[in-house]
Amino acid sequence: MLPAQQGYDRAITVFSPDGRLYQVEYAIETVRRGTIAIGIKCKEGIIIAVEEKPRKLQISETAQKIFQIDDHVGVAAAGYIPDARSQVDNARFFSQSNKMIYDEPVEVEIIAKHLADQCQQYTQYAGVRPYGVALILGGVVNKIPQLYLTDPSGTYISYNAIAIGSGSDQVTDFLEKNYKSDLSLDDAAIVAAGGIYLSSEDKEGTSHIRMAHIKIENGLYELIPNEQIAKYAKSAQEKYPHDKK
Repeated sequence: MLPAQQGYDRAITVFSPDGRLYQVEYAIETVRRGTIAIGIKCKEGIIIAVEEKPRKLQISETAQKIFQIDDHVGVAAAGYIPDARSQVDNARFFSQSNKMIYDEPVEVEIIAKHLADQCQQYTQYAGVRPYGVALILGGVVNKIPQLYLTDPSGTYISYNAIAIGSGSDQVTDFLEKNYKSDLSLDDAAIVAAGGIYLSSEDKEGTSHIRMAHIKIENGLYELIPNEQIAKYAKSAQEKYPHDKK
């Protein structure tokens, strides 16, 4: 970086002459370096899936990158996961407060906007840094599946399918080729597993894959058992062999 740019590089509240906030860009780069996370909306509900890389002696029964916000909403994260935990706690409090005030399940978009507003606040005050995490929020409200992405800049966007993290550009191309609006929940899970294998260095096994779904029929967030993930992974390897490196 040029010496003239270093002052803008250190200050979060100052735009560079070419209209950039470097600290926000660095936060977005943190997301790009995280392991892959995928969200898919289909006719039967929502699939969220992530890659986790546990160490050999680590007890990895608890998912580190997938979180439950409410009975009907789940989140997948990529980037700096401690920041994700902070945002998830905030989203849980917001969701429960909304339930107490309005006596109805909170819309996924409302949660996404609330978290995005918080991210935006952290791009304009001295003494803080941007959140270094992007979140995929999926849920079912009134039998309608909803999928949103938030990022460190404070943007939130609705998607049918989205990937974030390392290799997300390649996985997004894969999703664009294989996504169909009439996918079943099982088919969407197979596509998600195929996307993780495409990005991951681990082309065998499922110890590095975590998944959850929210079904339209009951509207409840549920983690998918490892045995079922193994079946999805086997189908993905058979269906998308050309996508394996």
